[in-house]
Amino acid sequence: MITEAQLGDMIQDVKEPGKSRNFKESVELIVNFKDIDVKKGFALNEMVQLPKTSSPATVCVIAGGDMGQKAKQANADAVVGTEDLDKFAANKRESRKFINKYDFFLADTKMMPAVGKTLGQLLGPRGKMPTPVPFNAPIEAFLDRFRASVRVRTRASLSLSCKIGDETMNNSDLAVNAHAVLSAIERKLPNGEKNIKRVMVKTTMGRPIKQVQEVKKKFA
Repeated sequence: MITEAQLGDMIQDVKEPGKSRNFKESVELIVNFKDIDVKKGFALNEMVQLPKTSSPATVCVIAGGDMGQKAKQANADAVVGTEDLDKFAANKRESRKFINKYDFFLADTKMMPAVGKTLGQLLGPRGKMPTPVPFNAPIEAFLDRFRASVRVRTRASLSLSCKIGDETMNNSDLAVNAHAVLSAIERKLPNGEKNIKRVMVKTTMGRPIKQVQEVKKKFA
């Protein structure tokens, strides 16, 4: 597999001074696959915890009672109760807008049936079905883990793209994150590294840079 040092060089190149933007650009990892038959239902939907973070992921907790209160105290980005779910059930447009605001969803196990009934048709296709949280589980620990994570997802496609950080982060930290994501992807592929055709890195408005083959030649 491509090394952290090689990824670091790719990231350095992609972050070279260019046109200034009025916003903080993300740094994205792009992976292309090969020798996989997408017609057989190939899909990836993994949560990968990043070793280094600067901008935490947004997490919504669907819970009431004690768990809902603890989620608020732990500064969850949103806490949704039963009444809120009923409102979403009556307004699909607002439901879509709400779902798109958050990276991850957690839900009290007891509320999962209600979540499936009211939001399942919208959450499922987006790969955002909530992770169940058992009664008395430490919701704070769940929030910490998901805030430091990224979703790696593709369906019936031979490529994927995911955020590994932003342009303010050190190149070495971004490289560690990229390597962690690639390792997680490899473990889910039928033939591991052999199914990876190309790895690229880009910023939000930048162009993808350096394929795996080009990097290997540089270090040969």
